Amino acid sequence: MAKTKDIHIQPEELAKQNEIIQRIYQNNETEYNRTGRVKYARVITYGCQQNNSDSERLKGMLKAMGYKQTEDNKEADVILFNTCCVRENAELKLYGNIGALKNLKKDKPELIIGVCGCMMQQKHAVDMIKKKYKHVDLIFGTHNIYKFPEIFERALHEKYTLIDVLDSDGVIVENLPVERDEKHKAWITIMYGCNNFCSYCIVPYVRGRERSRNPEDIIEEISRLAQDGCKEVTLLGQNVNSYGKDLAIDFDFADLLYKVNEVDGIERIRFMTSHPKDISDKLILAMKECSKVCEHLHLPFQAGSNKILKAMNRVYTKEEYLEKVDKVKKAIPGIALTTDIIVGFPGETVEDFEETLDIVRKVRFDQAFTFIYSKREGTPAAKMENQIEDKDKHKNFDRLIEIQNEISRDINESYRGKIYEVLVDGPSKTNEDILTGRTRTGKIVNFKGDDVRIGDLVHVKITDVHSWSLNGEMINNKSNQS
Repeated sequence: MAKTKDIHIQPEELAKQNEIIQRIYQNNETEYNRTGRVKYARVITYGCQQNNSDSERLKGMLKAMGYKQTEDNKEADVILFNTCCVRENAELKLYGNIGALKNLKKDKPELIIGVCGCMMQQKHAVDMIKKKYKHVDLIFGTHNIYKFPEIFERALHEKYTLIDVLDSDGVIVENLPVERDEKHKAWITIMYGCNNFCSYCIVPYVRGRERSRNPEDIIEEISRLAQDGCKEVTLLGQNVNSYGKDLAIDFDFADLLYKVNEVDGIERIRFMTSHPKDISDKLILAMKECSKVCEHLHLPFQAGSNKILKAMNRVYTKEEYLEKVDKVKKAIPGIALTTDIIVGFPGETVEDFEETLDIVRKVRFDQAFTFIYSKREGTPAAKMENQIEDKDKHKNFDRLIEIQNEISRDINESYRGKIYEVLVDGPSKTNEDILTGRTRTGKIVNFKGDDVRIGDLVHVKITDVHSWSLNGEMINNKSNQS
């Protein structure tokens, strides 16, 4: 197989960006010594885990420049929106939030407002911001996040909207500063881009073609995290199962799982997202044999009808999907399965939707992330005939939710009275007296516990069950704590 050329950013380019970071940091230090005022930045993220990972790098660069993080727009000196273009709601929400900053920018003209990410790879979105939101200072895309220091420094001195969007298949950048949201677990991007071109999806157009990171770079990053106390890593890619196809060595995703499984200090390995067409017997075996790989698989099927799957360009059939799920269940008894489902794709009939419900009932997913189809400009599906009426979409959507909620609750009921290992994430967002964490199967567990720290692995007996979470009592076991 032909391998792609090296698309890693050269060290000289990163050195240039680091020089700019240091220059901005020194300027901020000088101002602090003169005024005593600390500078703050806010990064607002929309979309998937890949966007969260990108935002952690933006936060890392801003921290290196001397900016502290804030959640208060009025306190911020820099506000960055890292955008998603997969769903229409995210796009509309972004425009609303940018518009709400107009008066703040008027009162605080030195405030820097930036918009980046997937949505900015689309010309119509950039044109919209240029036309209607002239208080935005900088716009950049997904392919040049590594150039943020350079773009940002220019925006500090220039008084017009600075636009720097690369139209390319993308690059790979190592060793950027990272400010992770959590210390005990981390998102690890193992590859970028996508080659699948599902007809409803804009991702290949805004994130470029598939690019795999070198395995030694991934293992080095995870090893450093483990030494810093990280217990759980989630390996990220638009399609992790195709990892390695573009590498100059014979090394695939299953091989990577075996390598990560050997890293001392890491207790749990998760990954997403998997494309059903690329789930191999070798990968299923690796999931079974690697003791740290969690018993959870996110495997989107999107639709149950073969006619709709073909129109979506998913390159598998309903029967093939069910066959692979059956293999996974037999190899890993008790595995939790989650999925993505789209309701109301163009041309979907009542009979087609019944095929979707048939998969839901046969597989019995622990959880399903369900979406009503919405047109995304630039995708083949947006131009398809037989677009479905909104009332029909919502009717089917509500029926799907009702059936899936019943299944989720029923599966959770099987956890009652049993003891599970839980990785502690910290206090509950709704009750600081309650701790929350997740089982290896990804279930949220709320419980009370004394002398417990974030990142501890504890055992919890499940006492109460809800559709989306479990309640329990911690079993005293100090040996499992870090």
